Amino acid sequence: MRDDALRSISATMRETRQMQVPLEIKSTDALGRFAGYASVFHVVDSQKDVVLPGAFLQTISGRAREVKLLWQHDTTQPVGMITRLFEDKRGLYMEGALFMEVARAREALALMRQGVVSGLSIGYSPKRFFRDAKSGHRMLSQVDLWEVSLVTFPSNHESRISVIKSDVAAQQLAQLDHAVKRWQSIVR
Repeated sequence: MRDDALRSISATMRETRQMQVPLEIKSTDALGRFAGYASVFHVVDSQKDVVLPGAFLQTISGRAREVKLLWQHDTTQPVGMITRLFEDKRGLYMEGALFMEVARAREALALMRQGVVSGLSIGYSPKRFFRDAKSGHRMLSQVDLWEVSLVTFPSNHESRISVIKSDVAAQQLAQLDHAVKRWQSIVR
């Protein structure tokens, strides 16, 4: 088989790879909910892999609930669950909820809010890929996604939090609203 030909990995020849990609946290709250991209298409990672659009479609249509949310790829440290997972034109979008009953999840949320943990990484097995003849990059057209991890050191240089909304402002607004209502009740 030519090196640049499309390939399929058999179940007995399963290769597991981890890839760090940007985490764009759109919001977090006291319940530990967050959202972002677990993978961004057409980005070369430090392992010279590039995920192509459509690579996750089979996984997310058949096994989305099986995809785990882990801390630093440690299978003994699940920290929550993925509540929504889909591909859009940018990449693999996810929403997750950290389990606040789990100490590591509380730590993870605190670190995310401070920008210390700012990346997502995916654990997957390549199913279909080809090598780009010019660059040598492995172009992933289908993968089995097993887990998404919150990570400290993403291998993708773009793997940083770009937006984070703290729940502090919401708490302050609620306190202000409560104070105004108390004042109104006193004045009447």
